[in-house]
Amino acid sequence: MLLRSPSSGPSRTESTRGAAVGTLLEGDEPLPGRRLVFVVVGLALLLGSIDATSVATALPAMQTDLGGSLGWIGWTITIYSLGQIVALPIAGRLSDQFGRNRIFLLAVAAFTLTSLAAGLTQDIAVLIAVRALQGIAAGAIMPSATGIVAERFGRNRDRAIGMFTSIFPIGAIIGPVVGGVLVSYTSWRSIFFVNLPLGVVILIGGLLLIGVRRQGRKEFDGPAVDVPGIALLVLFLLGAMTAITVLSSTGALPVRLVVTVAAAVVAVLAARRFLRHARTAANPVVPIRLLRGRTFGPLNLVNIVFGVVAIGFSAMVPLYAEHRYGIGPLVAGSLLSVRAIAMIATSSGSVAVLRTVGTRKLMIAGFATLALGTGLLATPPPGGLSPEVWLSITAGITGLGMGMAGPSSNNASMHLAKEEISAIAGLRAMFRQTGGIAGISITTAVVSVAANPGLTQAWTFVVFGLLALVVVPVILRLPDHRGAW
Repeated sequence: MLLRSPSSGPSRTESTRGAAVGTLLEGDEPLPGRRLVFVVVGLALLLGSIDATSVATALPAMQTDLGGSLGWIGWTITIYSLGQIVALPIAGRLSDQFGRNRIFLLAVAAFTLTSLAAGLTQDIAVLIAVRALQGIAAGAIMPSATGIVAERFGRNRDRAIGMFTSIFPIGAIIGPVVGGVLVSYTSWRSIFFVNLPLGVVILIGGLLLIGVRRQGRKEFDGPAVDVPGIALLVLFLLGAMTAITVLSSTGALPVRLVVTVAAAVVAVLAARRFLRHARTAANPVVPIRLLRGRTFGPLNLVNIVFGVVAIGFSAMVPLYAEHRYGIGPLVAGSLLSVRAIAMIATSSGSVAVLRTVGTRKLMIAGFATLALGTGLLATPPPGGLSPEVWLSITAGITGLGMGMAGPSSNNASMHLAKEEISAIAGLRAMFRQTGGIAGISITTAVVSVAANPGLTQAWTFVVFGLLALVVVPVILRLPDHRGAW
């Protein structure tokens, strides 16, 4: 984030750096009405966070209502994450070019309209397309809203942004419960309809409090957004997701094989072209130096596995509880809230001891605990415990693991390139979301063709746990950071 006095003009280099987050700040004096602005933009961020997790409780209801295999229903989650991956790097540039206030309001309006469309759709293909647009809108909210908060709070922006980012785990707690309540007592469609009044309130509040004032146009050295690189990345992920889903779906086997092979070829070609682009482009979305090497390569692998285990786990637990134990959507969704509470509680302790213990030990302890939690989740309840209690305990254990592994792996990546913090943060999020997409796609594809979906998904959790253990030797190769920056 870039700070400057009101009297200093932005240089070309400064403006380029500011494009990464969409925030070129005007001064250090806090502005009037900042707390109300914080509430408005924070509510928008909360809506996006809730919609990322609440849908997980509605997958069986969606499948019953709309038809289609579980593999295709799972796209309602993965395509939302993919939309966010696309939007995050682009929205920062657009916020700088057209004004963060305008981009924020447009993103909220788009999120509200796509929520209406998602609730009204009668076809799974249409719902997937709408969820992609909704994910793009949700991803565009983050950089523009962060810039608004930073501008309004002036010299107190560090604390304000710290509070702002804490909204995400709150959404992880609320989302599954909201989804469970709505699915249990109304319909899966109400998960999207509930966004409409809140979206209108945010739009009205935003127009009254921040308006559509346009900040000064910024200049850039070359393209600030790598559109070809993002397109290749999306093509690779879509190709891989399609190949996995089509292979496990119903229909004529020859047709499925042809489509699967074609999608896999597209994914492989896009991946090769993406790597070549990362080596040769002037401003690639993922620089090749941040993809490979003795430190970046292993750390990127750690982040992918973290996404598979943590994000994939988040989406699949309610489905597992419903399939294997016949637990209703409300209780099934509450399991994710238990995990989120445990994660938040452990994260604060991990941050406190980070400089004493070091990043490596915390990462190892976190991934080992994740492996333990996912492994225990797959086993039947011991000693006469009810499934609800046992699943709550095991979900809580995985939350403890995430609370240890998350902050330590975040700091480990930042220490590798202190001068490129924005790029590293974006890369870390991209790899974790990619891992989550892979975990969810493969799991839903396998479960959709299984004779016993609950037991099959239990074995996928065993695989998740083994993956978490496999990266422990990789973590041992990473530098162990203890001190302050």
